[in-house]
Amino acid sequence: MTADDRIINICFHGIGEPGRDLEPGEDRYWVGSDQFLAILDEVATWPAVRISFDDGNISDLRFGLPALIERNLTADYFVLAGRIGKPGSLGEWDVRELHQHGMTIGTHGRSHRSWRGMDPRAVYDELVVARKRLAAVCEAPVDLAACPLGRYDRRLLAELRRLGYTRVFTSDRRTAGRRTWLQPRFSVRREDTPASLRAEVLARPSLLRRSRLSAIGIAKRLR
Repeated sequence: MTADDRIINICFHGIGEPGRDLEPGEDRYWVGSDQFLAILDEVATWPAVRISFDDGNISDLRFGLPALIERNLTADYFVLAGRIGKPGSLGEWDVRELHQHGMTIGTHGRSHRSWRGMDPRAVYDELVVARKRLAAVCEAPVDLAACPLGRYDRRLLAELRRLGYTRVFTSDRRTAGRRTWLQPRFSVRREDTPASLRAEVLARPSLLRRSRLSAIGIAKRLR
């Protein structure tokens, strides 16, 4: 695959001060507002970048949307249907506003749980019910999904394909093929800077690192 066939997926989670209690380990993925703007300005200069936001935090609207509009950028927003309208999270009107400004709404499920090993009822709640609610809120089809916690396996991927999701996003920290169905992303962390992300993402990884990342992805898809 040539460089022209690849795309860089950059994912943000929370920006600024959280308006809710965070889950264990979640604080690592919250960044300051100035840090967010600096990183956004950096990635906007890169070739072939796709931006996304996970979890449906209210900061997606308050900080993310104005910054994107100012820079003439768009993003995919993966919203947790079960958090809609709760403190610190997007409400129904917020989700509609994002969509009305040209942002794509995708699903992150209902309850921010791993999608691996779900029983049939959980599969229905997380992959069907949550999707239907988001589609009703934004009055548009929801065909993109992002795996919570970055966890997936071949059974889950087969179910997502069966349900007609046109693209599925992960957190595997490597570049993606422009047209591939499974899309790895780089999640921005609180220790990241424009320079550190540039060094990690744009520099060609060593053969050892490429092999390791590829092996991890294969293991997840086959288990």
